[in-house]
Amino acid sequence: MKKATARHILVNSKEVCQELKNEIENGKDFAEIAKEMSECPSGQKGGSLGEFVPGQMVESFDKVVFSAEVDKVYGPVKTQFGFHLIEVTSLTED
Repeated sequence: MKKATARHILVNSKEVCQELKNEIENGKDFAEIAKEMSECPSGQKGGSLGEFVPGQMVESFDKVVFSAEVDKVYGPVKTQFGFHLIEVTSLTED
């Protein structure tokens, strides 16, 4: 079974999400932005979601995570919660 660890930043606007992605691509720290800007409680842990398997997250989130390259930032990804930046930190298959 596939397993992933990932971190994310959740905001309520696609524009803000894209601005944050640009900041990260220009060298700003993902975890620091998550602590400052994420509307998810995981933001206080630098956006860390821990380890999870397919089906534990909403479908559009899972689709990105389980087809992503590790250590690359994806987004904006829209879910019913808002707009996410997602970074997969590990992807394994047992």
